[in-house]
Order: sequence, then structure tokens, then C-alpha cells
Amino acid sequence: MLLNYITWNVNPELFSIGPLTVRWYGALWALGIFLCLLIVSKLYKHEKLPDTWIDKQFLYVVIGAIVGARLGHCLFYEWHLLAKPVEILGITFKYGNPYLAKPWELLYIWQGGLASHGGAIGIIIAMYYYNKNVTRKGFIWGFDRLVIGVAITGACIRLGNLMNSEIYGSATSLPWGFIFVRDGQTEPMHPTQIYEMLYCLVTFAVTWWMYWKKQAYKKIGMIFGVFLLGIFGTRFLLEFIKLNQEAFESGMWLNMGQILSIPFIVWGLYLIFFYSKNHIQPDEIPVETQKVRQPKPKKQK
Repeated sequence: MLLNYITWNVNPELFSIGPLTVRWYGALWALGIFLCLLIVSKLYKHEKLPDTWIDKQFLYVVIGAIVGARLGHCLFYEWHLLAKPVEILGITFKYGNPYLAKPWELLYIWQGGLASHGGAIGIIIAMYYYNKNVTRKGFIWGFDRLVIGVAITGACIRLGNLMNSEIYGSATSLPWGFIFVRDGQTEPMHPTQIYEMLYCLVTFAVTWWMYWKKQAYKKIGMIFGVFLLGIFGTRFLLEFIKLNQEAFESGMWLNMGQILSIPFIVWGLYLIFFYSKNHIQPDEIPVETQKVRQPKPKKQK
């Protein structure tokens, strides 16, 4: 007999030691970062790049991702209906962000709240300074290698969301619908955490294949562009069946996740169809397109 739904009532806490509690979400974040480190290290070794580059890169990226994800959640999603609308310069505001009045609470990471788009922005800023201070091989060059590992990290984070019984979809009659008991649900919902985990794994597989089988990393921007479309393009479509994370999104045609995904989708299309065709590593430039330096004519005496 086939199941009509899956009852999901997993404890989000992995284990406790005295007052210290380790949650699945935090452990999976750490696992994702570790797997990303292993993957990108393998790519750097393949290209015989300095070992110090990978260590410095992860110092930049981990800090950028965590800080960016926290700030992104607080500034993009923490807008609440005001008890009394405020009028500024003739414009009436019904929603406000509490962190604008109490910025020190941005540091309260134990209260939860990390946004993937904020994390992406944090990584972009981190990689800019990483390229400027360490590799100096090009901003996009670094992303062509990093994002292969980031796709695995994304899959781990979405599994963490599932263990937290959070960020799921609308009601469904499909047999793999989940009833998220711990979040108070009584009917099956789309397990969008699993859908997102799957598109992260597919994006990893495609970019891994492009790197090793097609040597696509020699066309600067190609792997990064495919990653952006694989992650944010799918995320944009999936948001149509996800429940809104915050009340202020209820009256919006596109929710916050979709709005924030659009610039990354456009960037990915640009990298694939324009940038990568004009930025090829020197050893891959066809001979016929290389400029042959003609010898200067000797001056006649």
C-alpha cells in the first residue's frame, strides 16, 4: 500500500552536552563548508595553484557567507507591520524594519535567521577582496572554481532546513507531501527543501562535469554562469509553490526570494552568452585569432 503523505517530526537538535546544544542545521552548515573545501582544494591542486590560496579563500568566503546571510535575512525579510503607519515626505509606510532602530541586534545570531541571497552577496564581496589581495587572476576566475563546491554546501543547508521543519511549500496531494508536525501543520505540504537540495546536487554534477570533461574553466565565466542559472533560475520557479516567509510578501506579485534572484539570473545569462566567449585563457585562444606580432622594419641608413 502506497503512502499518501509522510509525517515529519524529526527533532532539530542533534545532541546536547550540558548547556551546549548542537542542531542539525548548524552541523550541516559545517559539513557543507568542509565538503566545499575538499572539492575546491582538489581543483586548485589539479591546476597546481599555491596551497595558501585555498586557505585564504575559505577565510574570506566563510566570513562573507555567514555575515552576508545574517544581514540579508535581517534587512530583506524582517519587515513587520507597524502599529501605526508612518508618513515620510508624503509617503506612507505600513512596514518597518526593527534592526534600523536597534542595529546591535544584528549580532544576535542565536535568534536564527540566515538568507541565501544575503550569503551570496557576502561571498561576492569577499571574493572581490580575495582576488584583489591574493590571486589577482580575475574576480570571475575565482568563482568558476568556488561555485562547484558551493553547490554542495547549498544542498547541505537545504537538508538543514528540512531538519528544522522550515521553509516548505504549499499544500499538496502528491504522495511525497510532508506533514511538518513540529511547525503545527496538519496537512501534507510540498517538501521544497528536498526540491532545492536536488537542484543544488544537479548543479554540482553539471558544473563538475563541465570542469573535468569539458575543461570549461578555460572559458572564464562559463561555469559560474551555469551555476547562477542552475541555482537562482530554479529557485525563482520554485518560489511559486513555496509559502511566503514573511507577512509583507502576501500582497506581492513576486516574493522577496524571486525579486532577489532576478539579478543573479541576468548575470548568469550574460556570463554564458557574452562574457565567457570574450574571456578565454591564453592557452585556449585559437591560433587564427591571435595577433601575430610583426617585426619592426629596420631603419635604412
